[in-house]
Amino acid sequence: MPAYFICTMTIHDPETYRKYTDHTPATLARYGGRFLTRGDLVTTEEGPAFGERLVILEFPDRAAALAWHADPEYQRLSEFRRAASTGRMILQEGRADTATPDPLV
Repeated sequence: MPAYFICTMTIHDPETYRKYTDHTPATLARYGGRFLTRGDLVTTEEGPAFGERLVILEFPDRAAALAWHADPEYQRLSEFRRAASTGRMILQEGRADTATPDPLV
């Protein structure tokens, strides 16, 4: 099943952040990852306003997503992200049956 990193961040140093974003695509490709969104416009349709940058990554499976995140080159690049922004990276696996979701999971 595919797995998705949902990433949100507030950038306070765009120049340093670019040192991260300029090189991330090559690291994704090695693990079959791809961007589904990459900082595109986000609007809040319900609830509190969302004002962060949003990136959604797709991987073939959870193992590939975790391997990418643990990759030494990615970890080296992520130091620029951490220095230039605050945020979170959430990992969720997809599943075949979403017709009857379990509200307790």
